Amino acid sequence: MIDRPTDEESRNPSEDSFQELDESSEQVLRSTTKNHDLTDLYSDLFQKKQTVTDPSRSVAQPEQPTEKVPFPGTKNQREVIPAPQTLDETGLSLIQLCNLVLKQLYLQGSALGIEISRSAHLPFSIIDVALAFLKDDKCIEVTSGNMIGRSSYRFNLTELGRIRAREAFEQCRYVGPAPVPLEAYVRQCQLQTVVGIECTPERLEDSFSDFIIREGLLDELGPAVCSGRSIFIYGPPGNGKTLIAKGLGRFLNRQGGEIYVPYAIQMENSIITLFDPTIHQTTDDHELEERNNTDPKNAGRMPEMKDWVKPDTDLRWRRIRRPVVITGGELNLEMLDLRYNKTSNFYTAPLHIKANGGVFLIDDFGRQLVSPKDLLNRWIMPLEDRVDYLTLATGKKFAIPFEQLIVFSTNLDPKDLVDEAFLRRIRHKIEISAPSREVFTEIAQLCCRQRGVEYSPVFVSYLYDTYYNQGKSPRSSDPRDLLEILQSICRFKGQAPIISTQLISEAAQRFFCQI
Repeated sequence: MIDRPTDEESRNPSEDSFQELDESSEQVLRSTTKNHDLTDLYSDLFQKKQTVTDPSRSVAQPEQPTEKVPFPGTKNQREVIPAPQTLDETGLSLIQLCNLVLKQLYLQGSALGIEISRSAHLPFSIIDVALAFLKDDKCIEVTSGNMIGRSSYRFNLTELGRIRAREAFEQCRYVGPAPVPLEAYVRQCQLQTVVGIECTPERLEDSFSDFIIREGLLDELGPAVCSGRSIFIYGPPGNGKTLIAKGLGRFLNRQGGEIYVPYAIQMENSIITLFDPTIHQTTDDHELEERNNTDPKNAGRMPEMKDWVKPDTDLRWRRIRRPVVITGGELNLEMLDLRYNKTSNFYTAPLHIKANGGVFLIDDFGRQLVSPKDLLNRWIMPLEDRVDYLTLATGKKFAIPFEQLIVFSTNLDPKDLVDEAFLRRIRHKIEISAPSREVFTEIAQLCCRQRGVEYSPVFVSYLYDTYYNQGKSPRSSDPRDLLEILQSICRFKGQAPIISTQLISEAAQRFFCQI
């Protein structure tokens, strides 16, 4: 554990720390450590205390201010997050920053000042505060440097520094971009909430232009998107519920504007990683590549100082499209809680937190490993209050935004899954029923075009005369599935796929057979 600096040391690191290399160096920035009071944060979130009905999740919920953050729409979602100018503005303490620097040097052996800045995604002027303190404390030493400034100095750990780096690793093995404080993440989620996203019939139609859906369905989906509240999509299987839910995700992903997500969050002394490249589709890759100087032609050249000494934006955040997270039968309650790695001593955010600002789709609701009742009890309060409570390994609970458009999709009878208390909290219920003959015909024609098969009215007429008019309900997925079987039959017979009564009959017998 690094010795905590005194108030005087924290305010005014030694001015002589680097005199052996650069007598003209400017005085190290003054900065004070700060302990953030999360009670003040949550009082900014909630207007009044809520009563938690579940005793196992009983937590005192602070009050919300009378003045709410206005809905930004899509106009200000691209506003950049300004880079911190002082250690105080990062929300981190000097001890936390020193630990991060020590662990990085321990892994790399040695590093330039600008490389440490780039790894931590912080301006060098802030990293310089930690370097000055560590050098005064005999934890690091300077082995070489250029006259262009301390950002070009090369730093090594001393024996004492290696001991303290190992102690820091025992506490937490996280090494990477510096985390942002929880309160900064909460306020950013308020700015980029899904509530109030600009959704018009024209914009929604554009996202569903590749789908064939019944008339009036977009008139039901549009208000649901505008509200930002949860949506319950139900109906018989095979009629496009999942496709429609994914269409809503595509709308938010393409039309909802860009948002920001941090690499990691600092909750007191715990770190929670949040950015997930498998989920979050970044839109700032070009800027990051230029800043990191990844062009092979420039390999070996020291990064541009101006890119990291005084960046314009807070590089601890990534700019992304609104995320779309889809989960199905594999969902269990453990996936909705923080995942703690006992070896690394830091946390990974659960799926629904990674979906903040976007869409969280629970497909095949009712077929999860966890029972619907347990899942609904877990989310009954977050759906109402738009805030969830997570628990650290120490047992401490803390509030975090639940800001996403959550979509439940099921082909089971809703009466068998949910009760009135839960349905009341889901504002929008949309039924996806069997397609009409006109819609079914359009789907069949589209499926034929997609597969290069010439459409014939025989296709639809045979199915309705033989099956659908005899009591079997048509499904929107039937044309696709039948054409795949028909193509397989033709491929086996060595002939080009065509629509004929014989081939349709043969495919339908295989597909509709009673098992």
